[in-house]
Amino acid sequence: MARYAIGDIQGCWDELQALLFAIDFDPARDVVYPVGDLVNRGPGSLQVLRWAREQGDAVQVVLGNHDLHLLACFAGHGTLKGGDTIGDVLAAPDAEALADWLRRQPLLRVLDDTVIVHAGVWPRWSLKQAVAACAEVEAALAVPDWQAAFVEMYGNKPAHWKQAESRIERCRFTINACTRMRFVDEEGALQLKFKGEVADAPKGLTPWFDAPRKALPRVVCGHWSALGLMMRDEVWALDTGCIWGGLLTAVDLDTSRIIQVPAQKAYQALE
Repeated sequence: MARYAIGDIQGCWDELQALLFAIDFDPARDVVYPVGDLVNRGPGSLQVLRWAREQGDAVQVVLGNHDLHLLACFAGHGTLKGGDTIGDVLAAPDAEALADWLRRQPLLRVLDDTVIVHAGVWPRWSLKQAVAACAEVEAALAVPDWQAAFVEMYGNKPAHWKQAESRIERCRFTINACTRMRFVDEEGALQLKFKGEVADAPKGLTPWFDAPRKALPRVVCGHWSALGLMMRDEVWALDTGCIWGGLLTAVDLDTSRIIQVPAQKAYQALE
């Protein structure tokens, strides 16, 4: 049995197939952990979702911001934006089944030695606190009227957990921390507007993984294509910008072996 984490796929279906071939993926034997953003901006979101759903326990995903955006649009509380390529998913005959499967996926998975999450773990959270915060969001998406969870999902506030005074605010903060976070300020508050290189960050902003943090198992994440592949002892970041013409990356969780395939083309212009 092999365990692989895979960086942001974002609908890059052909590249995913090439990567699975390169790692000799066998769903009867192996497990892959996509780090979120299965969909959007690439051309094959529908194929990626159908494949992931069909693999059962052999594919264990976490939700990314683009996955949540798809669910919000399906629920009628999100609007398609320029560059979105999820219209075929929303119009598919199995859209409801795909949305029902996707909404039941977690924000965070804890393995014996690894935490899988899309963007990162807020530095002020212990593992127990992070798991509890994510469980509240996951519970809101598991109920029959799950669509209501997206009515007030969008927004950058509250920026700090201490400012989250209601369930809605706690859920919004948790979603932002786990699926959108890159930088925090000196107080640990989320700073969501700047998305570029670490070297170009405004004064006072620190990458979440360089801020003072509670002790956690190794965190494996994606989301930050400008960061590229980063393999530290405590954090592996795997978004290597396939949709921008970069690479799709897999890492063996047990041996640290890196496997990459190139994008067939740049599907989106660099932001």
